[in-house]
Amino acid sequence: MAGFLGIDIGGTASRWVLVDATGTPLARGSAAGATGHLFNPAERERLATTLAAIAAALPQEPIHATCLGITGLGQSVHEEARQLVASSFKLQAGAIRLIDDMELAFRAAFAPGEGHLISAGTGSIGLHLDANGTMLRVGGRGLLIDDGGSGTWIALTALDQLYRRIDATGGPADAAILARELFAEMGGDHWDQTRAFVYGSDRGRIGTLAQAVARAATAGDPLATEVLERAADELARLAKALIGRAGRLPVAFVGGITTLHPLIKSGLTAALPETSVSFPQIDAASHAAQWARTTHQQEAPL
Repeated sequence: MAGFLGIDIGGTASRWVLVDATGTPLARGSAAGATGHLFNPAERERLATTLAAIAAALPQEPIHATCLGITGLGQSVHEEARQLVASSFKLQAGAIRLIDDMELAFRAAFAPGEGHLISAGTGSIGLHLDANGTMLRVGGRGLLIDDGGSGTWIALTALDQLYRRIDATGGPADAAILARELFAEMGGDHWDQTRAFVYGSDRGRIGTLAQAVARAATAGDPLATEVLERAADELARLAKALIGRAGRLPVAFVGGITTLHPLIKSGLTAALPETSVSFPQIDAASHAAQWARTTHQQEAPL
């Protein structure tokens, strides 16, 4: 039985779906995250390890073609990534489609030219793909520059504002609930523990602190509430940038931050009153599998 494999590789997790020649799902699963930053030897090893784990978990059906959306995949490393995929799944290069994970997510939500997509998870980025396949990106420059509204941004903004209060007053002041939640996640309330957590972690682990901010907001902490309201404004800014440059079209927000706290969705809809806003639950890996199947069937000789 022919199998067609779709893989959505993100920085913190990867998901895969295997379908047969009719498009019926055969299996699905998950693996560790990775990136397409193959210029970094450690990231190349992460991607190779993730691909090997997926290959080991697959049923025994032969794979005819695969489509992968990989976060951070630049054009300059496509050939190297293709070689890794070919080796992992015993495929010829022509049976492999590689795209950025954001393009994959966009195509799972919209046909080209029909909308704008904002992804808010560990990082944040906006994308429009026009009818000719030309991509317009906004944001997505990483935590050292921006990633406004993302999980990492929420965590670092909350810590920044909390420590400014501690500097000024010697304690958390009006952010006592937030302080309790954050320090519990980091293992203690001493600066050494915060420093070890933040500077000894990658952006994915730092981003998990956004959950603590959400809990504090639910408990009524004013600083946590303010940070989440600002996060919604930051994500709305990406949508407004796309609207300004590519026209007023429906906007879909995806990613874990959209469900982090009700303040996010309410803030986004309030910030975009003249825009059709949705929060779809897309299955990018499934879309990739179907794309691999249809492309293979279209290109197969009669």
